[in-house]
Amino acid sequence: MHHNPFTTMRSLKLAEGCKGTQVYALNPPPPPGGVGDKLLQHLQDHLRVNSIRSKSSRTYHHQSTSSLLPYGLPATDLLEPQIDPSLKFPDLVEKMAEVYRRIDASTNLERSRAFLEQCAVFRGLSDPKLFRRSLRSSRQHAVDVHAKVVLSSWLRFERREDELIGTSSMDCCGRILECPKASLLPGYDPETVYDPCLCPGSGGGSNGVVVNECSTSDEAFEYDMSFCIGDEEVRCVRYKIASLSRPFKAMLYGAFRESKLGTISFTQNGISVEGMRAAEVFSRTKRLDEFPPHVVLELLKLANRFCCYELKSSCDSHLARLVSTLDEAMLLIEYGLEESAYLLVAACLQVFLRELPSSMHNPNVVKIFCSVEGRERLASLGHASFALYFFLSQIAMEDDTKSNTTVMILERLVECAVESWEKQLAYHQLGVVMLERKEYKDAQRAFNTAVEAGHLYSLVGVARTKFKRDHRYSAYKIINSLISDHKAATGWMHQERSLYCSGKEKLLDLDTATELDPTLTFPYKFRAVALVEENQFNAAISELNKVLGFKASPDCLEMRAWVSIGKEDYEGALKNIRALLTLEPNFMMFNGKIHGDHMVELLRPLAHQRSQADCWMQLFDHWSSVDDIGSLAVVHDMLAHDPGNSLLRFRQSLLLLRLNCQKAAMRSLRLARNHSKLKHERLVYEGWILYDTGHREEALAKAEESISIQRSFEVFFLKAYALADSTLDPKSSEYVIQLLEEALRCPSDALRKGQALNNLGSVYVDCDKLDLAADCYTNALNIKHTRAHQGLARVYHQKNQRKAAYDEMTKLIEKAQNNASAYEKRSEYCDREMAQSDLSLATELDPLRTYPYRYRAAVLMDDHKENEAIEELSKAISFKPDLQLLHLRAAFYDSMGGGASAIKDCEAALCIDPGHADTLDLYHKARETSAAADQK
Repeated sequence: MHHNPFTTMRSLKLAEGCKGTQVYALNPPPPPGGVGDKLLQHLQDHLRVNSIRSKSSRTYHHQSTSSLLPYGLPATDLLEPQIDPSLKFPDLVEKMAEVYRRIDASTNLERSRAFLEQCAVFRGLSDPKLFRRSLRSSRQHAVDVHAKVVLSSWLRFERREDELIGTSSMDCCGRILECPKASLLPGYDPETVYDPCLCPGSGGGSNGVVVNECSTSDEAFEYDMSFCIGDEEVRCVRYKIASLSRPFKAMLYGAFRESKLGTISFTQNGISVEGMRAAEVFSRTKRLDEFPPHVVLELLKLANRFCCYELKSSCDSHLARLVSTLDEAMLLIEYGLEESAYLLVAACLQVFLRELPSSMHNPNVVKIFCSVEGRERLASLGHASFALYFFLSQIAMEDDTKSNTTVMILERLVECAVESWEKQLAYHQLGVVMLERKEYKDAQRAFNTAVEAGHLYSLVGVARTKFKRDHRYSAYKIINSLISDHKAATGWMHQERSLYCSGKEKLLDLDTATELDPTLTFPYKFRAVALVEENQFNAAISELNKVLGFKASPDCLEMRAWVSIGKEDYEGALKNIRALLTLEPNFMMFNGKIHGDHMVELLRPLAHQRSQADCWMQLFDHWSSVDDIGSLAVVHDMLAHDPGNSLLRFRQSLLLLRLNCQKAAMRSLRLARNHSKLKHERLVYEGWILYDTGHREEALAKAEESISIQRSFEVFFLKAYALADSTLDPKSSEYVIQLLEEALRCPSDALRKGQALNNLGSVYVDCDKLDLAADCYTNALNIKHTRAHQGLARVYHQKNQRKAAYDEMTKLIEKAQNNASAYEKRSEYCDREMAQSDLSLATELDPLRTYPYRYRAAVLMDDHKENEAIEELSKAISFKPDLQLLHLRAAFYDSMGGGASAIKDCEAALCIDPGHADTLDLYHKARETSAAADQK
């Protein structure tokens, strides 16, 4: 398997009548005293509780040196998890296999829609790259202009280029896939969509819409008739005008009296003299480019009135090419809808969509998209699709889940839903929004419809709405029946049932939920609050640390901050809130009662005050100890004093990528780019944005442009990183080495120098230059780049010094706060028993790491414990359907004669990566074996 040398861096006692979600109750405080008391009194002023506490509510106290805890803490009887608005399935592997089969069997006309279903399935998974890849495939196979416009605009939105200062919504990225001009060209050509486009914005010569270039001089024709409009005559060539349409031909050559006249009155036909002259010119030249827009609009009306299809098509295309701003789109879309101009409406929609999310705050745009009449007008021209409203619904729900606009968008989505998966998604999302709005009857109705369409996860919504309406036992029965009906119940089923039971049964369900799906955050939060209710603050922090060790979850960071305040650890609370605000800058804490930024201002006087120089030292320490959350908090503190520091924003993005928070990382990269005052720096940040969203070649082009302006550490690092993201031959490896050496010659700080040395060492190991690699790692360790211990261990292992490699990884484990990967790597340098121990620890610290499951399954298979091996892999696949896990389980099934199961796992794996060669080979083999067995 190819080793990317740079991956290390980038990488119920519920109160009766309670109606709120995630409500935290507060107890009234005693009179304030010292500084801490004043802070907490200030908090209390902001956190007035509107919910009714149950009779069993208790008052929790924490003895401090000054006074009792003067404010309330979250209560277990008012905690509940949010319902995921995405599609979820009891058997995700089966669903992925089904989607793969559908894509594989689809015709050219069906394939784009099949990939859109894959988008909906992947939307609920944690890896945004899978969703973006499916979206690209859906656009690649789009047939009609409408689909191309919607999907190319959606791809652009996923990069949030609207946040890049100095860019226009209609700027071309350089590829046909997202080119706004290319989107307006009809036709199916999936092989060329990744080619460079030829529109003017990309330096090509075509304007994106083909026009007839033929032109004929006036002298070539004899004017033999005139149209009289008012007091003026427009001389024409009779047969040329007749060629415009059948009605004109009938008028001029048929049985009508106009066929005998040399001058025909045309005053009552709604066209000006200027418009008629333009029609005459078009009849001879088939060109419109010399006429102003208002004249072309006249021609469009004339074309509709007299069925001039070629003229209408030309006017439609011409006007579509003119639309480039929101004001133009707002003006022209009315003409387009009135005159049934398909391309013109498509061009206007494209501007609206490429201006998102800001355009959704324009009331005229909202009226077009959200009203019943607006959707019907769009539908009459083939511009109201499920894809369009799917896209809009994602933006609306992200902007404001409870808004009327969101509800109207989802109602239009429901109206566009035809296939079962579309109905499942539309009604489920509508149910989630209605639940948030506390419109429980409407929410229950929507959830029930989603269930009827086949979406069993919506039963969670049905149960929750019943519970909100005081039908707790009914809610319990729904989820209990769901669990009983599924032999392999999921974590979310047990999590939901826990809301409707109490005591040991509740805790057992929550423990089972964590065992089945350790990525669910609610069980950790509940257990933490339960510990706080017993005054076990440190144990509560430890419980939250379990999930925060592998998942940077905003809600868990908020909870840990709350508990930290409860134990008067204001430094710890501030650290968590700063990290939280890095992930979600507008986060409203304590059930939306107070903005996180205000909490920082309240807590800052109680924490240690640091200068910018102190912060740099602290950042260095956190970075060296592999404390990414701590590093985020320090960078947030530094940016508060220097918000325009693009270098810090870039550091922030690197940390966020390491924490697998890609959305937040992209936001930081965009801010770095916007704040940079130097063009060569902006190009580097633009390159990273492109690379991290799957545009490797474009990223390399940005790097080259930056180098042409100024050589810098970051541009050489970017270029080396992007080039190393493929299988390197010796020549390519040498080039990457040269680039990293160039980077190290340029000025930078120790944090980045250490990373470059580490990456350089990795390439040296791949080239079998072990001594040079060891030098790089040693130099990196000398400037406290702790992760270099792992590279040095690899060098020792390559030299057959296994004990030294083990010891080196032990040093990393001792230094790193986040050390699950270190335990995993150390397992490669010891015997089986010790390896099993290390891998058990790795899984405990980070259950999302897949290698330990694969290793244990392989050991079980070697010991002829086939069922246990399958069970080990299934444990991880149930919450992380990873390609390697699915491939290995398919191979195991195949070796055990389980052909059907092997085929299903292969199909699910190919849904993730349709080009995975090993899985394709296994899939074909399993199908051939199954077919042969059926023939016997």
